[in-house]
Amino acid sequence: MSQTEIQRKVVILGSGPAGLTAAIYASRAQLEPLVVEGPQPGGQLTITTDVENYPGFAEGIMGPELMTQFRAQASRFGTEFLNVWIDKVDLSQRPFSLFGKASEDSEEITTVIKADTLIISTGASAKWLGIPGEEPVPVGLGGNGVSACATCDGFFFRGRPVVIVGGGDTAMEEALFLTRFASKVTLMHRRDSFRASKIMQDRVFANEKIEIFWNTEVKEILGTKEEGVTGVKIYNNEEKEESLFPTQGVFIAIGHKPNTELFKGVLEMDDVGYLKTEGRTMKTNVPGVFACGDAQDSYYRQAITAAGTGCMAAIDAERFLVEHVAEVEKNTSTNW
Repeated sequence: MSQTEIQRKVVILGSGPAGLTAAIYASRAQLEPLVVEGPQPGGQLTITTDVENYPGFAEGIMGPELMTQFRAQASRFGTEFLNVWIDKVDLSQRPFSLFGKASEDSEEITTVIKADTLIISTGASAKWLGIPGEEPVPVGLGGNGVSACATCDGFFFRGRPVVIVGGGDTAMEEALFLTRFASKVTLMHRRDSFRASKIMQDRVFANEKIEIFWNTEVKEILGTKEEGVTGVKIYNNEEKEESLFPTQGVFIAIGHKPNTELFKGVLEMDDVGYLKTEGRTMKTNVPGVFACGDAQDSYYRQAITAAGTGCMAAIDAERFLVEHVAEVEKNTSTNW
């Protein structure tokens, strides 16, 4: 099979809020960006139901609809979209090379993309328990009572009991945040002690709205499409007993994993895998490569902050291209 070869001034990996915002800014600057949509076009918001904390939508908006509007706006200004699976990259020289396959399971490289600048917005994926009922709707209850982001979805559980699963600082922070809305927060942890910092543990222990279930594993999330979550099936690994626990919401807080494996050993990243950027810019350690959104943000992880960094990455890329205009023109005139 012959390979398709493409060259663009700006290539954006990922099509969540960060990637599509970068596309809007780059296309309005007449840079004609190419967005490689990736395995989940639209990012995590496509599996989110109501979004009420994104400015401009007073009545809220469904996650998939919001991302459809992002994409349409980028398209309006000339953004091109391509759906391939990027199997490997070569960032050793400019233009950078990205090698794409038809799907993850394919073996043959079908597309070679040459990029004068690269914006990485591949996002991060929540770690899940891998249990029945956890899957995104319509298969399971994900987005319909099951969440991995208390800051995003806690508001929907006002006056309702919820369960949170985890034992680290993230679980402590999310449990404390949920006490602002939920009638009761039950924190379930599979061990008999937390791994969170002492100060976070102390705050949880001192909060009367939080009850802790030690040595408890959540085995299944129960409910229906119409009712949402109604309970969880739990297993006490000390008593060796299984039981049902009623609840109206489940928050999984066992961490996130940035989708940056493709750049391991090439771009600087922290111990978890979040890409490092320089100062207040979106520059990585490779000139001409920029990172934005949840691929580099381990702290806020919100749609609005991702969009903001997408804007910054596009402006950084535009300025880079201006500074290297002679090099870019030379690359563009080469027949790949």
